[in-house]
Formats: sequence, structure tokens, C-alpha cells
Amino acid sequence: MTPRLSVTARTAGPGVLPPLRPIPLGGTGPEDVAVDREGRVVTGVADGRILRVRPRGPARVEQIARTGGRPLGLEVLPDGRLLVCDAERGLLRVTPEADSGSGTGSTGRVEVLVDRVAGEPLGFCSSAATAADGTVYFTASSRRFALQEWVGDLLERTATGRLLRLPPGGGEPEVLLDDLDFANGVVLAEDESWVAVAETGAYRLTRLWLSGPRTGQRDTLVEDLPGFPGNLSRGTDGTVWVALAGPRQRPLDWLRRAPASVRRAVWRAARPLPIRPLPVARVLGIGPGGRIRHDLRQRGAGYRMVTSVYAHDGMLILGSLLEKGIVVCELPGRA
Repeated sequence: MTPRLSVTARTAGPGVLPPLRPIPLGGTGPEDVAVDREGRVVTGVADGRILRVRPRGPARVEQIARTGGRPLGLEVLPDGRLLVCDAERGLLRVTPEADSGSGTGSTGRVEVLVDRVAGEPLGFCSSAATAADGTVYFTASSRRFALQEWVGDLLERTATGRLLRLPPGGGEPEVLLDDLDFANGVVLAEDESWVAVAETGAYRLTRLWLSGPRTGQRDTLVEDLPGFPGNLSRGTDGTVWVALAGPRQRPLDWLRRAPASVRRAVWRAARPLPIRPLPVARVLGIGPGGRIRHDLRQRGAGYRMVTSVYAHDGMLILGSLLEKGIVVCELPGRA
């Protein structure tokens, strides 16, 4: 039996997320955020644009590429290019336009790395992390539902999410885990001994060991999270930052235990209804052993459904699937 080494997400009490400073982008849904070598925030929005903006000073927004789909997770590569998980087109590699010299905002080079797995469409590519040797670990959230119907996957609990691995030289991706409850964010340990993936529908981070005596074993890094985990990132101090897209709610916890026929009926009823996220922003910072280092939240912050968080230069940078910009705040406890 695979050992289940887990830590339940419990802390002495949540702290206060500092005041959030909005940075409008002129686009909706900056679902993930990353920071490039020049300290600029990179994100993608619903109309397919990849945008870049400095988190301090005047907010001059640059368009550096357009994927032709719906960009979600982003990863900045050592050479300045980007890995982009596009919910419609698959795993992409993007050369930012300003770096290729054109500067018009429309012709950044976009290459499709993976759009099929074992002959089937990849579907709903969500998040990625890159190892030092160029190996890419990435997720596909669902094999049944597209991004526009993500609520359906959470309600029905299809557990068809996958964690995949693409070798440094490209080629056929390998499926590492294929029964994940809405696979979402991905992060590697500092020493790359394991990779963790957020299972949004199960309120946990699942870990797969990549080296050492547990190689190939699966366990739980942290479970019983207080909300739905979205994208993951790793700070320079090793902290794994977790965006909580929304708090847990008793009706949904009950529904998780209901028969499949009941969950399907609830989804049919809920499908035409608008999404109304609760007005709370919350992020967690988790140590390498699964212990909670930071639990920060703010109610009525005017920023809903936080799907990404990135620590950089004493700041936290937050993104959202629904909002029209990103927000930044000071990192609490910084000397």
C-alpha cells in the first residue's frame, strides 16, 4: 500500500491579508500570474492575450503575444520564453513579441508543444512547472468538462484530472497520475524530489515522489484545506503558495458525499445559473513538510475568486479567473 503521509491544514488562526492595490489590465480573468527576469508580472486574459506589467510604479500594460485560445497557467523559462497552459489549445511555448523585436503586440511566436495525449485531445490544460533539466510537469483538469463548465466537474466529481510529464526534448507526454479530482496548480520541491498538484475538488495537495527511496509513490502533502486550491507557486524561501479560489461551504461538502445521480442532478439545475463567488480573498503559504506558514485572508476586499498567488520582492501578486486586473500587496512579516 502506498504510504499516506499528510498534514491536515490547521493553523492557530488566519492572519489579515494586507490592503490590495489593483492594477487594471484592460482584460478579464488573469487566472495565473508569474514574474519574468526583469521583475515584470506576466499573465493571460480571457480574449487570448498575454500581458506584461510592472507591479510597482506606473502600470503600463504591454501585450506580448496572443495564443488564439484561453491562457491559464504560465511559467517563465530560463531563456525568457513562456510556457502557457491554454484551456483550448493545449501546452504552448511562447516567445514574447518584445523579445523578438517587433514590438506591435500581436505577433509573439506561439508553438504548440502538446495538444494530444495517446491520440486523444489533451483538453483543459491548466498549469505547469518546469524542472532544471527542462522536464515539464503539467495538468489537465478534466477529461469531461471544458473550462466554461468547470463548476460541473467540481459538482459531479468526475476525478478525471491528470498530471503529465513532457521530456526535455519534447515527444509523447507521459501520464503520471490520471484520477485527480480537478487537477489544477503544479509545483516542484526545491530539490525536485517531488512534484505536488492541487486537487481543487478534494481540498488537498497531492504529492508524487520523483527521487529517493519513495520514487513513484503518491501521498498527500496537505489535506483538508479551508477552500478550493487553485494555482501553486514556490517562493525563494521554499514556501509553497496556494491560492484559494473560494471557501468551503457545507452544502458542497455534503454534495461530495451524495450519490453520483444526485450530483449530476444538482449540476443540471445549477448549469444555467451565474457564478457568484463569495467576496473573500485568501491565500496560504505552506512549508516543505506540509505545515502552514501563512494563512492570510481579507473579506470584502473587492477582489473575488483568487486563483493564483506569487511572492516576489516583498510582495504578493494575486490573479483571478473573474476579475479585470491583478492586485498586489505587501508580504506580511517582511523585515
